[in-house]
Formats: sequence, structure tokens, C-alpha cells
Amino acid sequence: MEFTAFNLHPQVAAGVRGAGYTTPTPIQAQAIPPVMAGRDVMGLAQTGTGKTAAFVLPILHRLMAGERGRVRALIIAPTRELAEQIHQSVQTLGLKTRLRSVTVYGGVGVNPQVQKLRAGAEVVVACPGRLLDHINQGTIDLSHLEVLVLDEADQMFDMGFLPDIRRILKHLPARRQTLLFSATMPPDIRTLAHDILSDPVTVQVGNVAPAVTVTHALYPVEQHLKTPLLLELLRHTDTESVLVFTRTKHRAKRLGEQLEKAGYRAASLQGNLSQNRRQAALDGFRDGTFQILVATDIAARGIDVSQVSHVINYDIPDTAEAYIHRIGRTGRAARSGDAFTMVTRDDAAMVRTIERTLNATLERRIMDGFDYSVQAPKKDTEFARPPRQPMPGRKPAGKPGAAKVGKDDARQRHQPGHGARTAGAPSGHRGRQSRRTGN
Repeated sequence: MEFTAFNLHPQVAAGVRGAGYTTPTPIQAQAIPPVMAGRDVMGLAQTGTGKTAAFVLPILHRLMAGERGRVRALIIAPTRELAEQIHQSVQTLGLKTRLRSVTVYGGVGVNPQVQKLRAGAEVVVACPGRLLDHINQGTIDLSHLEVLVLDEADQMFDMGFLPDIRRILKHLPARRQTLLFSATMPPDIRTLAHDILSDPVTVQVGNVAPAVTVTHALYPVEQHLKTPLLLELLRHTDTESVLVFTRTKHRAKRLGEQLEKAGYRAASLQGNLSQNRRQAALDGFRDGTFQILVATDIAARGIDVSQVSHVINYDIPDTAEAYIHRIGRTGRAARSGDAFTMVTRDDAAMVRTIERTLNATLERRIMDGFDYSVQAPKKDTEFARPPRQPMPGRKPAGKPGAAKVGKDDARQRHQPGHGARTAGAPSGHRGRQSRRTGN
């Protein structure tokens, strides 16, 4: 099957050719025809399956007929990064259409967004919070909306956006086409889909298991030895781009700094970064400036980097669905990928849950030559949070001369270091770096 079979508007088809698309992915082949026919669609697909084009192309085709300068399509995404990626897809695929797309999200100034909305746009790609701000302030007109897309719906639920989504829905025309895409279908998302979709067509591609091109391995280790083991893995593994997941943003920041000190081109992506620094970290990871990106689950929403060779779970995720979502970022486009997960004794229950979900026993490995006998320090010196310094002009509370210790300063920012030392040449080959211990 070729894209020509969809009979897209000639100017949209020109964008498809310009992007180098020839054969549609399974989700595109299944979703594009019903979307073009005006049906509501519920799509079950992971990141990296080509679902963005599956809704962008039919939307562009539809918008070629009708009035210009009014918001006729609204695409809601959970993160700024994903909103920007969708916006770029609209611009790339709609290059010849003269249709205009505007992004709307927080973390940046509101006035430039207001100006672009006033200038007129047919497509708005938005995050829920800032979109609600525009609705409440009357700076966006959605009365002419024809198509609504909720992308990564399960991640919006995980991030607490479902109440915002329901508030937004109250401001949209009842007569519209609605498309909902999600990697998983938890009960709350199933309820939402039932409420907002009318006689939907369901399309489903690979949502219950990760790509078969991904190799899984568990590395049992004590918590205090995770960083030395990570460094040992990186030294003895043939890697391209590596995505490392941690449970907390503080740990992501500190681990990114430790990898830089070890000589790797590394950056961290976590919630405390400004939008400019988040974008710099993402862009640097995509273009190869950074070989390693350390991220939390929420900060990594929307990361779509095709050349990721390894996903390393420094901390095991909280759910099997999150595990599948994380490792779905490697092994794409028929390329092989590796998913390494460091596990402690406390993670045994989650390991069993993941294995039940995958219907497979994950291989356990130990590193040859790595000293697992090193005792834990009496005090956490690796990820201990520094005490907050007293504000100038204020007397510290408590005993005379003693500074009050507060919570982690959420305003700390980490600037990804473009001048970080170049990583040493990795040695060894993928799959040969460790001794297997059986299942």
C-alpha cells in the first residue's frame, strides 16, 4: 500500500512526498481512511508508530476546503515537547497548503501566543493548562472547531490533566469529529472515550507489548551501587544514544552531573528546567551533542528520537505500562535496541508484574569484574540534598548560628553543558558485556 491510495489533496500529497513518506505504517493504514471519512476514532498505539501523521494528514486534507483564519482543528498533548513535535509535523506535511499552526503551552510568554491567535490560524496544538488560560481570558475562539484530537491520553491522565480536559470540552462545539490516541487504556481513559466519542472506529497497533526488536535484561544490584554499575555498563557496551530513566527529578539532575564528570556528553531533562533549557537538552540529544539523556517519566513525555540504542532504567518504573512506554523509545523502525533495568530486592513485586504483562521471564545478568561486595555508606553522600541557604537579610530559625534545613529547592535549574567533555570511546560489543545468571 502507498500513500497515493488515500487520495489526499494534491497540496497535502506534496507535503507527504517532501517528507519522504512512501509506505504508511500500520496505524496510518488503519486510521487515515476512517478519519478522512469523518468518523470518530479511538487509536491504541505507542509513541513511535507514526500516529501523528495518522491524524495530521486527514486534518490537513479536511482543512483545505472551508474558511481560513479560524481555529478549526485543536490537538491537545500532555507536554510542551510533544506539542512542538506535532506542530513541526503539521508544518512539514502542510508545507504547500498555507495552513497555519500555533502552539499553546505554559513556561513561555503568553503575549506572542495571543498575537499569533489574533493573526489567525487553522490548527492549534496545545497543552491543557495554558489552553484553559486562553479560554478563560477570551483570547482563543473555538466556536468554529471541527476536529478535536487528544494525543497520549493516558499520559495526560497520569499527569493529572483529566479535570482540565473535561473543563475544555465544555467550551467546544458539540458537533465535531473527535480522535483519541493512547498507548494504554486505563479505566478513566476508557470512561472518557465513552463520554466523548460517538460510534468510534477502534484502531489498534502494538499497544500490549514492546517492539520485538527490543532485548530486555535485568541487572540485580544494591541501591548504592547503581551509579558505579551504570558507568561500568556504559564503558563495556556499544551504544549510540542512551536514554536513562530515574524516579525523581533531583536524582536525574545529580546523575546527569555525575555522568558529565565521568567524561560523557550527558544532559538531564527534569521538571525544574526552564523551557529553553529543556529544549536545549532535547535538541542536543537529537543532534548528537549529548550521547546520554537522563530523564524522569514526566519530563520525557513526547520524546521521539529514532536513534536511541539503549534505554536504561536506573530506577524501575511504578507500573508495567510505564515500563512498556519507556522502552518503546528504542528498537524502532526495525532497528535493534536494548532495555536494561537495574533492580533491587525491593523491586521483586514490580518485576513479576512486568513479566506477567510481557508473558516472558526477563533475563538476569551480572557484570563480569564488577565488585558487588562494596558496602553501603553510613550516610547517603551521592544523592543527599544540600541544605537550603538562608535568604539574605533573614535570621535563620532555630539555634543561634544554625541554618534551617528546608526541602529541596524546586527552583534550582540545571543548564545542560554543551561544553561537557567528550565521552571516551566505548569498548566491547552489545550483548557481550556481562555474564548471564539464568532466569
